Amino acid sequence: MASLSQTEATERAAAIAVESYRVDLDLTTAELFRSVTTIAFTASPGAATFLDIRPTVLHSVVLNGQPVDVTALRDGRLPLTGLAPTNDIVVTADMAYSQQCEGLHRFVDPADGATYIYAFAYIDNAPRVFACFDQPDLKARYTFTLTTPPNWRVLGNSDATEVSPGRWQTAPSSPQPPYLTTVLAGPYAAFYRDHNGVRLGLHCRGSRAADLAGDIDEIFEVTEQCLDFYQDLFGVAYPFGKLDQAFVPEFSVLSLDHPGCILIRELYLFGSAVPNSERETRAVVVAHGLSLMWLAGLVTNRWWNDLWFGEAFADYIGHRATSEVTRFPGPLTTFAVRRKAEAYVADQRPSTHPVALSSQDVQSALLDLDRISYFKGSSVLRQLATRVGPDALRDGLRRYFERHAYGNGSFADFVRALSEAVGTDLADWVDVWFRRPGVTTLRSEIAVADGRITGAVIHQSGPVYRPHTLHIGLYDSDSEGHETVRVQVAGARTELPELLGRPAPDLVLVNEDDLTYAKVQLDPRSAAVLPALLPRLSPLNRAMVWCGLFMAVRDGAYPATDYLDLAVRMLADESELSIIVEVLEHIRDEVAGRYLDPARRPEYTGRLAGVIRTRLAATGADDERQVALACGLVEFIAGADELRAWLDGRGPTSADPDLAWRIRYRLAVLGELTEKQLDEALADAPNAHAEQMAAKARAAIPDLAVKAAVWTAVMTDTGLSSYNRWALAEGFWQPDQVELTSAYAERFFAEIPEVAGSQGDLALGQLMRFFYPRFSARAETLHHSEKLMGRSDITVALRRKVADATDDLRRVVLARESACG
Repeated sequence: MASLSQTEATERAAAIAVESYRVDLDLTTAELFRSVTTIAFTASPGAATFLDIRPTVLHSVVLNGQPVDVTALRDGRLPLTGLAPTNDIVVTADMAYSQQCEGLHRFVDPADGATYIYAFAYIDNAPRVFACFDQPDLKARYTFTLTTPPNWRVLGNSDATEVSPGRWQTAPSSPQPPYLTTVLAGPYAAFYRDHNGVRLGLHCRGSRAADLAGDIDEIFEVTEQCLDFYQDLFGVAYPFGKLDQAFVPEFSVLSLDHPGCILIRELYLFGSAVPNSERETRAVVVAHGLSLMWLAGLVTNRWWNDLWFGEAFADYIGHRATSEVTRFPGPLTTFAVRRKAEAYVADQRPSTHPVALSSQDVQSALLDLDRISYFKGSSVLRQLATRVGPDALRDGLRRYFERHAYGNGSFADFVRALSEAVGTDLADWVDVWFRRPGVTTLRSEIAVADGRITGAVIHQSGPVYRPHTLHIGLYDSDSEGHETVRVQVAGARTELPELLGRPAPDLVLVNEDDLTYAKVQLDPRSAAVLPALLPRLSPLNRAMVWCGLFMAVRDGAYPATDYLDLAVRMLADESELSIIVEVLEHIRDEVAGRYLDPARRPEYTGRLAGVIRTRLAATGADDERQVALACGLVEFIAGADELRAWLDGRGPTSADPDLAWRIRYRLAVLGELTEKQLDEALADAPNAHAEQMAAKARAAIPDLAVKAAVWTAVMTDTGLSSYNRWALAEGFWQPDQVELTSAYAERFFAEIPEVAGSQGDLALGQLMRFFYPRFSARAETLHHSEKLMGRSDITVALRRKVADATDDLRRVVLARESACG
């Protein structure tokens, strides 16, 4: 489908205004669904425009009682000419269901054979469900009518009523753009509660109802706490009549936040014991989605290049709300050790871009909506809030919502409202932070005489000098306390007179409390005492340090062996669950998995397994860290007998279904589990999660015939769901199977262009994340990538993904060479 340009959208919005949609969907057939759309809109007399639709078969289009030539449909656009002041168009088409979250996604539950459907209308996908004018500034009211099999439930942006057996209709929605519409249909389980006059609903497929039932009190409590927080902050009560949250299978994003109906990835529906950090993450996802009821639903971006603002602010405020009003105190700690690292990584890749987008078409906006948009954007908004203060931020937000409620707004509108609240023009600050790409590095230089600070400087390096409002922490090895000093940093060199005369510290912690967005380079003295003083830091500051050390490993400035030595010390007694979880993940996926010399991997994985095994033996069953430690231990065990004993109930903890599948996956990686054994385990308890874990484990088996079959499935099997394709892709490459799979590294670059042509941008991004030969840290792999990048016939999305993944791999190669040198 042609990518809508901003110029085209501006012209269409000038020519028409949409009043209402009536969409009739027949979901009683399995291959295609009938979509009949009736649109009422006004237009400049005689104007011409185009309608967006991507059907399998376009049966008829009737405009103001006259047929429109359906053969004029080209690349998802149908021209409309000779428009009247008021218009009525009826479009009848057969549409294809999706298995890639592009349009109307259809899922058959392996547990009981039940069918579930949900609409994924997010950017550029609404025309796969119904005919529309697909741009954010053409908001209208929607009424959906659905024909379904008996005993199904229907959900949507507004209340749905079964008007006759198998026939459902939603009430007219509030004004919204096509991309914020959704409907769900199937035998969904439902749980309801009221809060301040708003009906709250939680939903999932029937086979997972027991899992949801065990958590409804927690999810409802988080929902209620966040709704109250946002009403107070934004100055507007929840703006829609009801609020449903549905956990849906095979979802390609964490959540989609439609007015009145939020879809959440089923990953956050827990069927077994999970660390409290996972519940905290779910709470943040819920808080994020709820804030978008205001930040996207109540006030919608005018064009896609401002879509980042709602998402970044939702990420910032979602972490803040969860920290301040729910039982979870650690979201900012988790963000500092994980999400911020993802932003720093993305901001140093070839595809880096400003937080504030300048996309001129839909595809560019979608490609640029990434970890920079979300996590750097969130970090910069935290720095902005630090600069202006909480009262001014609240005042600016209330002005913004008062002026643009139920309409469209822009980031510029928000900056204008906030500048008024502060009483200072923020344009220059906004420009250097939001409109210039790249990450800067801060480094302290302290001069000392007679035990006192006699000189203090912060050096800033990077692509742009930014103003920072931050804290400096001064720590002494001989004292339990420490000093925190608030400073302003700007330019390449900033003198800090606030520090002069203070006792000389052993550790200088730049950006204490993680208030700004910058990498931090420790001075030599601070680096030397870090192992001893790290446990004394607050959880947030320990998380920030671990993030900085991981960045230093990627930059080749801190050896992977030093990181792992410190991690072994930390894992013996670290109390913060999120730090344990995230550092273990960094070790598994990157530091030990890629950056460490492969010859030393057995040594370090053995040491890690040893310290975790000892810690786990001393951890009680009621300690939330037990699950995280158990999952971490499984990743580093080298002996099949120990893993089998665990499966047989003779391990350090009980093996619930999730842990059991992790153990099977590790056994498969070691070549100690067969495809037949995986099939038998799956048959014992079939469900979607088990199906994906079995696929991942099958792909990990170190056997050439298995690898060949998995490769063929990932590359050519059009019947695979996206989730099963990603599971196979993730299991295929293993750090200890580089020689076994070496021939496939070259094949990847030769064959991926054809596969990319059949994948949407979101699905391609996930596939590239897992299937790029990320462990093949060899010069020839880089050569094959460069050869692919030299082709002129690859898509923009593929070129970008390959360039970024190759840049990451090049860092691995250079870091290993540096370590060997």
